[in-house]
Amino acid sequence: MATVPEALAAPALYRPAPGTGPVLDRDEMLRYLGYAGQEMDPGLAARIAAVADEVEAGLAPAGVRRVFPVDATGTDGAGEPVIRLHGTAVALEGKDIFRHLKDARYCALIACTLGIESERRLRAAGGAALEQTVLDAACSAYVEAAVEEMDAAVRAEAAELGLSTNWRFSCGYGDCPLTAQPRIVAALNAGRLIGLTVTPANLLVPSKSVTAMIGLFDGPVHDANTRPACGICRLRGSCAFRARGTTCYGG
Repeated sequence: MATVPEALAAPALYRPAPGTGPVLDRDEMLRYLGYAGQEMDPGLAARIAAVADEVEAGLAPAGVRRVFPVDATGTDGAGEPVIRLHGTAVALEGKDIFRHLKDARYCALIACTLGIESERRLRAAGGAALEQTVLDAACSAYVEAAVEEMDAAVRAEAAELGLSTNWRFSCGYGDCPLTAQPRIVAALNAGRLIGLTVTPANLLVPSKSVTAMIGLFDGPVHDANTRPACGICRLRGSCAFRARGTTCYGG
């Protein structure tokens, strides 16, 4: 089993202070709102801009990432291949995640959250449907921006060691089940380090949180820049984004 290079072995925390975090992509926020270039009321446009500013200034993303060796030799009880991360209890089932990581030497686990303050603000806005919708879109775009920064850090550190990376994969993509979430959170000690927990239904709390996996490879990666397609998504038949002619991911 490969040993993780010292530069990648320790957990790395991501903790920008409020007002110093990533830039919230306003276009991404509008996409979450279903905006497709239609004329917008000036008052609504101003409110959307104000909420984006408030989220950037008032919420502090927190994240943790760590790299583990990949073991792609095991199977589950039915004989199907399973990706296991050495030194953890993480077992990633499903053909899609197996294809994604089977040739990787290491896997970078990422967990990121906007924290309990985001939950408080979303609950406070619950009495006003429009306000909650706009805030929800802003928080979704902001946590995505934070994960992008963590993603970029993984890629930069891997490149310094001569390793290639592929795109970020999360539980729920394709046939990779959400049941892996508790063990991912435990492997990262994300409960203690960033306050991230998992419900009995395997949903993350706070809700504006993300876990993800990136493969690290010794050589070139055939799907290095290939983002997930709608064809592998479990929600493609009832997706609100597809109904609007767009996707849940940019690009």
